[in-house]
Amino acid sequence: MRTGRVIVSVLVVVAALVAGCSSADEPAGPAVAGPWHGDLQGPGEPIGIGVTFTENGSATIDIPIQGIRGAALKDVRTEPDRVAFTMPDVPGDPGFQGKLDGERIVGDWTQFGEKLPLTFDRGVIENVARPQDPKPPYPYRSEDVTYRNGDITIAGTLTEPEGSGPFPAMLMITGSGPQDRNEELAGHRPFQLLADTFTRAGYAVLRTDDRGVGGTSGVLDDATYPDLAADVAAGVAFLRSRSEIDPARVGLFGHSEGGYLAPLVAAKPDSNIAFAVLMAGPSVLGAEVLIEQNKVVMAAAGASQEEIDAQVRYLTEWSALLRAGDTAGAKAYSQQHNDSLPEGQRAPQAAVDSLNTPYMSALITYDPKPALEALRIPVLAFFGGTDQQVIATQNEPPMRAALTGDPDATVHTFPGLNHLMQPSAEGKPSEYPSIETTIDPAVLAYVTDWLTQRIPPR
Repeated sequence: MRTGRVIVSVLVVVAALVAGCSSADEPAGPAVAGPWHGDLQGPGEPIGIGVTFTENGSATIDIPIQGIRGAALKDVRTEPDRVAFTMPDVPGDPGFQGKLDGERIVGDWTQFGEKLPLTFDRGVIENVARPQDPKPPYPYRSEDVTYRNGDITIAGTLTEPEGSGPFPAMLMITGSGPQDRNEELAGHRPFQLLADTFTRAGYAVLRTDDRGVGGTSGVLDDATYPDLAADVAAGVAFLRSRSEIDPARVGLFGHSEGGYLAPLVAAKPDSNIAFAVLMAGPSVLGAEVLIEQNKVVMAAAGASQEEIDAQVRYLTEWSALLRAGDTAGAKAYSQQHNDSLPEGQRAPQAAVDSLNTPYMSALITYDPKPALEALRIPVLAFFGGTDQQVIATQNEPPMRAALTGDPDATVHTFPGLNHLMQPSAEGKPSEYPSIETTIDPAVLAYVTDWLTQRIPPR
């Protein structure tokens, strides 16, 4: 599962693409105008933030590790004794309040009612290094596309090799939480890199925005797994409608929660899916994945065994209520649990509310075993040995067992790689931004070789 859905209370700068109108009651003075940068010291790696104040009183923000670039700020104030701004349309109402202190701006970042100290120095923030990011000109075609699943409009990018085809193709399915078509996280764009890799190898690749993200309509929190599976099926139908795509050679690539949805669709008797690739896809009940994830992440963060046990008891009871269909009881229990914590340990109300949606209920209660056991197509399932979100030791053995009846199933674990398939000795989610590698080249080569052996591009 994705970092954004770990049920451990942490304060983060929300990785949302934000936009809005800037406003200011006072014009920017010459002492404040210009670019500034600072590091927000949170529970994990520092988060670099850049703010540029203009002479006319507007301002923009850059958070490179979260893919936020030039986003407009609101409520901008630039008097020397009051420098302030807010980020519109971002959960937790993030903003800054401080003052000019010599050649620095000193103050506090506030989000979800919590404060963290933040100091800005003059100068432009450096972009994070992402050496694997694909750069134009590309040796293939790229087209922004839209199609529909009932009332939902789905937007994405289709990349195709040069030539007339017909090409084998794949639809990419993101991990949990609201994701854009590139699955952008911590300044990395793994789906863009994967699409580039596979398209260069001769495959057409469709990657899409999740419900409520980018150009796709709908609300993810309101969606069930049948809803999301229908979105996937609509993408497959769209690919098959294209004359340059071979309709008999369309497959699925799912990362994390996408590894739940890909088999769910592929196992349907009339789907005719040609292959499935599951990257860190869970093989056990969603609640079990979440509980084990919390154990590992909390232990790595230095939590005591008593704290871990208390969290496990809470998650066990809460998920049992959801599995029993008692959504109201689960909501009341999670609220009661949060209210019982010391004030400094309580999760923001928005985070508590997000635990008790149809989408989260679907994720927590889903058992992937029946769909995996029904597969009779080429399947590649692979894990990262240090992954702290979908733990290999928990998920690899059941994956092997579930795929026993499939005549062409490959299950593999890459030692020393995390949930994004980055090299990482510990696999902590907090390390994602600081690792320059988006996906280990060995993984890209392994998956490409597996594909070309089973679904030759020509």
